[in-house]
Amino acid sequence: MKKIITHCTLFLFIAISAKAQNGMIVFQTDFGTKDGAVSAMKGVASSVDMHLKLYDLTHDIPAYNIWEAAYRLDQTVPYWPAGTVFVSVVDPGVGTQRKSVVAKTKTGHYIVTPDNGTLTLIASSLGIDSVREIDEVINRRKNSGASYTFHGRDVYAYTAARLASHTIRYDQVGSALSTAIQTIPFQKAVLQNETLKGTIAILDIQYGNLWSNIEAALWKNFQLLPHASNKLMVRIYHQQKIVYQGTMPFENTFGAVPIGKPLAYLNSLMNISVALNQGSFAQQYKVGAGNDWTITLRWAP
Repeated sequence: MKKIITHCTLFLFIAISAKAQNGMIVFQTDFGTKDGAVSAMKGVASSVDMHLKLYDLTHDIPAYNIWEAAYRLDQTVPYWPAGTVFVSVVDPGVGTQRKSVVAKTKTGHYIVTPDNGTLTLIASSLGIDSVREIDEVINRRKNSGASYTFHGRDVYAYTAARLASHTIRYDQVGSALSTAIQTIPFQKAVLQNETLKGTIAILDIQYGNLWSNIEAALWKNFQLLPHASNKLMVRIYHQQKIVYQGTMPFENTFGAVPIGKPLAYLNSLMNISVALNQGSFAQQYKVGAGNDWTITLRWAP
């Protein structure tokens, strides 16, 4: 009887562990794919366990752009199964005193990353359940201690693979830290005085559309305000200086306006965005993204 109970307990532990990490790792970096850096990271992970499933989020984050790394994680993580391990390496402070951590979200995802602001938006949207600092005495690729500039390969990919493959438990990553992770200040969208105000959080790089941080719930409140048509007065500011102002319709599809004409719409993340039909709004009007880029919308009279 005792053996049966022991075996049942072991089976339950394995089942719970399997649910906790699912053998999948998703990589994000600012390395690009012109050299062997990304492949080296995947090689390290495969050397830990060749049965791991390895995927790419993106390796085209602009160099050193921690904010964009934070945004792309927030854009992507919720669509992956709980237990997926993410490796995000945009690390201009590599080799300095910044901490190397694994964060577990409240949705059961794991993110291996430097604690340098990369977790800013995930902390706001999904919530951080716990954070552990990577113990590099244990969780570092063998004989890599003399290397100080490729933690993505020697620490993050290695630790992620050990975690994803159940070589280690989450509590064996390292010591527990406060969930008060490093964050990048950002302005949340607001509706005030019949005006929607937000930031241009990111560019839809391929097409030049502007993606704001104005969410659908705030947009619905804005739609309740009296308005005679679907036309919006849109203004875009950079460091509080206006760089664009114009009137455009709110539409559900790009094809609702002629080619080359502007429109506002809800993007795939259900945030208000601005575009030119089959054109680059960002390029035509020289608009960028980040906390110093602001957008306001009012209903046109």
